[in-house]
Amino acid sequence: MLAKRDSLPSSILASIRSRKKRLDPAYTEARPRSAGTLIASYNVHKCVGTDRRFDPERTSRVIHEIGADVIALQEADTRFGERTGILDLGRLERETGLIPVPVAGMAKAHGWHGNVVLFKKGLVHDVHQVKLPGLEPRGALVAEIELEEGGVLRIIAAHFGLLRHSRAQQARTLVELINDKHEMPTILLGDLNEWRLGDSSSLNTFQSAFGELPPATPSFPAGLPLLALDRIIANRKGIISEVEAHDTPLARIASDHLPIKALVDLKPAGG
Repeated sequence: MLAKRDSLPSSILASIRSRKKRLDPAYTEARPRSAGTLIASYNVHKCVGTDRRFDPERTSRVIHEIGADVIALQEADTRFGERTGILDLGRLERETGLIPVPVAGMAKAHGWHGNVVLFKKGLVHDVHQVKLPGLEPRGALVAEIELEEGGVLRIIAAHFGLLRHSRAQQARTLVELINDKHEMPTILLGDLNEWRLGDSSSLNTFQSAFGELPPATPSFPAGLPLLALDRIIANRKGIISEVEAHDTPLARIASDHLPIKALVDLKPAGG
């Protein structure tokens, strides 16, 4: 079992208590960043905020706030037609140092089915675009990145569908991908659109490849996050820190999701 069915209310209460703490001015003062590679996931909701305003500039400012070394974005392209990208990636690179992992055959779009992976430093060795099954057009972007601090990390950036049956199929597809190449440290991150716990949750599928999943971090809706739709999970125990929501005044209005983030450290303990 992934979790007891009665664990959701406790996670909601914990989220509310944590938010009260984060809103304390003493807590929100700049804190020193720990060592490691900061990774993040952010569903930018096509740059439409909770005020229903389309504002790519505001979205870019949130990405700047996060300060990630590697970040996966979802819904970064228009949904239909040519799937045109909606962020100024050139300006984003100048201001943050983040550059997109290259994808093939997407002349005007930023990524693959709205999935974009951006990184600051390191080398990209391999990139795969994975079409996920289901009634909605969904995909995942897989990139192997040689980190500047050492080690190679596989990133799987995904956006699951709204339908339960589709999510189950999509989870199985990614687990099969991981099982084929289990030797490499792998991070799955993105909007998995799964709010249920227990036997009916598609999250259960990931346990065979990722082991016990970390505690849920509510990220939706941004104004008062109660549901952990967004996830960061690893196939190696101890390589990611506790997942946190990037909960700032700007992030609460820029999208209907809050970004989530965690630190990755591939060095063995005591190494």
